Amino acid sequence: MNISDRTRVLIQGITEPLGQIHTSRMRAYGTSVVAAVSPGYGDQMIAEVPVFDTVSLAIEAVGSIDLTAIFVPPYQVLDAALEAIAAGIRQVVIMTDGVPPMDTIELIRAADAAEALVLGPGSTGVIVPGACLMGTHPVEFYAPGSIGVIGRSSTLDYEVALTLTEAGFGQSICVGLGGNGILGSSFAQWLQLLDEDENTEVIVLIGRVGSTAEEVAARYVEAAIDKPVIAYIAGQYAPTLDSHFGHAGEIVDARLSGIYQRIDDLTIGTAQRKIEAFESAGIRVAHRPSEIPELVRQALTRTTV
Repeated sequence: MNISDRTRVLIQGITEPLGQIHTSRMRAYGTSVVAAVSPGYGDQMIAEVPVFDTVSLAIEAVGSIDLTAIFVPPYQVLDAALEAIAAGIRQVVIMTDGVPPMDTIELIRAADAAEALVLGPGSTGVIVPGACLMGTHPVEFYAPGSIGVIGRSSTLDYEVALTLTEAGFGQSICVGLGGNGILGSSFAQWLQLLDEDENTEVIVLIGRVGSTAEEVAARYVEAAIDKPVIAYIAGQYAPTLDSHFGHAGEIVDARLSGIYQRIDDLTIGTAQRKIEAFESAGIRVAHRPSEIPELVRQALTRTTV
């Protein structure tokens, strides 16, 4: 994903309340929002952005578009995203939560075929502090720096960013993968992107109980990531029994991943399993958000020695 203050952004669903609010905030932060699409509202201006009936009409009027931010209702997300991909947009950020799982699966297949990257559903988007915002991040929590943050816990991601900022550690980029059980992109994909990012020195991964995404990420870090990674798992003190945070899709994902062979294994996705996976991969794990800055400080010290 190529994100900068030069990224040309489309908004799909600007007539939705959250779409309009966050479009204004994105523009105020310096993001280049060049057009919006909302069928039936063409030829209007909303939040000082020209609105078109279709994505193709928007591109015809304003030129190429690099990324679309989607705020439409859940059952409209698939059509909106497929329309954007068909029009040549290769970066799709879906803020909408509660998208039907089969719609997400169909979208992932289409995105893979088109070599497009999908973030979400239920994503908070992406922020490059001091440069641009594509999503819902509260910009006052962030500061420019060299710490990359990837998370699945929305407001906890914000808290970690604020904790880093208050400790003097700015961020190079912060990414919200989304809270749904089936997601368009994984920790592994974003770990690789941040590992290759020259502006990122340390990566902070914020996971949660209830799926196998973090265990897969731990394996990937051990095999392919060179930069130091710090991990934190939300829900470390949740009861083990029935402590799946999220959706049935996460349990299905756990079975299909091959990590756990029994669907009735009550330790699937528990905090302890995740912490063990990270530690066995050599990843430092914080037990509370307030510990993250010190672990980051230690990682930066080791990289400069």
